[in-house]
Amino acid sequence: MTTNTLFTPLRLGAIALPNRIIMAPLTRMRAGAENVPTALNAAYYAQRASAGLIISEGTAISPQAHGYPSAPGIYTAEQIVGWRAVTDAVHARGGRIVMQIAHNGRNSHSSLLPDGALPVAPSAIPPSLPALTKTFQQVPSEMPRSLETSEISGIVATFRQAALNAIDAGFDGVELQGANSHLIEQFLEDGTNKRTDHYGGSKENRARFLWEIVEAVSTAIGSDRLGVRLSPFGQYGGIHDNSPQALFTFIIKELNQRRLAYLHLIEARGSEIGLTDELHEDALNNAALFRPVFDGPLLSAAAYSPASAAQAIEQQHADAIAFGRLFITNPDLVERIKADQPLNQFDRSTFYGGGEHGYTDYKTVEEVA
Repeated sequence: MTTNTLFTPLRLGAIALPNRIIMAPLTRMRAGAENVPTALNAAYYAQRASAGLIISEGTAISPQAHGYPSAPGIYTAEQIVGWRAVTDAVHARGGRIVMQIAHNGRNSHSSLLPDGALPVAPSAIPPSLPALTKTFQQVPSEMPRSLETSEISGIVATFRQAALNAIDAGFDGVELQGANSHLIEQFLEDGTNKRTDHYGGSKENRARFLWEIVEAVSTAIGSDRLGVRLSPFGQYGGIHDNSPQALFTFIIKELNQRRLAYLHLIEARGSEIGLTDELHEDALNNAALFRPVFDGPLLSAAAYSPASAAQAIEQQHADAIAFGRLFITNPDLVERIKADQPLNQFDRSTFYGGGEHGYTDYKTVEEVA
C-alpha cells in the first residue's frame, strides 16, 4: 500500500494543512523555570515544522492545573513570551501549530501546586497510578479535593483565558485536553464523577463542564480554531464509565453541532498513553465507530504505522492521523514517509525530563547521509 493519501491537503476549520501527518501532543517535561518554554523547546518544535499540524504538549491553564514537573503553562506574561518564540520558530519554517490546553485535575501532586494544595477533581476519588513530585520523585497518589460547585465557573473562565493567551502567543488554534483522564474526562465518566449537583448524575449533567468550556473558548477565539481530544474506552489512571459507548456517542453527536475545527480521538488499542509498547488489537476502532456521528474533520491517534495511517484515511475512518513516538524520534517524519526511508528507533528512557538528549538530537535523513 502507498502512503500517497497522507500527502493531500486538508482544512481544519480556519487552518489549512499541506499534509495529513499530525504531530500528537507529547508530554516531555522540559520547560524552564516557572514553567516557561525555552529556546530548547523552540528548537524541538521547529525541527518538526513539516508536520501538517503540530499539537503542542499539554499546557497548564493555571497554577492549579499542573500535573507534571517541568511542564509548561500559559497563564503568565513570561510563558506567553516563551511560547511566542516557539510559534515564531515553527511559522518561520512554514509550519502550523495549535496549543493543547489542559487541567490535570486529580492526576497531580501537592508539591506542584500553589501553597502545597491538594489536587482537585469532580469527586474525592484518587487515581490508580502514582504521582510525580516537583523533583521527579514517584510517590503514591494523593486523595484529591472535590471541587465546590462555585469553583467550576472559575475554571471554565481560566480555559477561556488560556485560549486567548495561546492566540496572543501566536498559536493557530487550541485543542482541549478531554482525554487521558484529565479534569474534563474526570467530569465526563461516572467512575470518577459521583457529584450530586448539576455537574453530576446523568451523562447530560456530566458533560456540562465540557460544554461550558467549548462555548467559552469558541466565543473567545472562534470554534473554527478549536479542536477537542477524547479517549473513548481509555482507562488511564483508573478512568472508567459504566456505559462508555453510549456516553461518547452522545458527546460526539453534541460536539458535531458545535462546528469545531476538528475532533481528535485516541484509539483504544494503543497502550496507556505510551507507558508500554503493548497493543490491544482486539479493542474497538474508535475512528470507525464514531465516524458516522461526526461529519467534521476527524483526527485519529495511537499505534499507527505510515501504512495503517494511509489505510485509515482511504477507508474514510479519519481525515488525518496523529503520530507520537514516531515524531519524537524522527523530526523529519514527513520527509521520511514520503521518501520511504527507514525510521529512527526511540529510547524510552529519554521521553520525560532531561535536556537535548532524546529531544533535539535525533538525526534527520540528510544529517545521517
